[in-house]
Amino acid sequence: MNQSLGLVSLVVRDYDEALAFFVGTLGFRLVEDTPVPEQSKRWVVVSPPGTGACQLLLARASGPEQESRIGGQTGGRVFLFLYTDDFWRDYEAYRSRGVVFVREPKQEPYGTVAVFRDLYGNLWDLLQPTASHLARRGAA
Repeated sequence: MNQSLGLVSLVVRDYDEALAFFVGTLGFRLVEDTPVPEQSKRWVVVSPPGTGACQLLLARASGPEQESRIGGQTGGRVFLFLYTDDFWRDYEAYRSRGVVFVREPKQEPYGTVAVFRDLYGNLWDLLQPTASHLARRGAA
């Protein structure tokens, strides 16, 4: 059996402001932006640069219950883990573009990591994992 996570749905307030952040600020690439008129929605998928298989579906909140989850889908825990091959390149680029880091860079046994907040308040790890960490996960 071979399975993988293809998409993670991220509840957002507005498609275009989310695209401005993820594509414009973080440098993700726009994979798909397809109108879904029967639901008054769009199918908007973005992906970090590189060969990673998992992508983000930017899902505009519909209704008060979903709106209440924007920025807090995990109750204040780090939600997403953005792996990089060059921590300091990305850290400096993000800072120069106004990304707010809530935990400064730290060297951990598993790699170099810092925590940043996206435009909605979700917490992300920016992580350059060590080779041994990747090997343990079977991703080396």
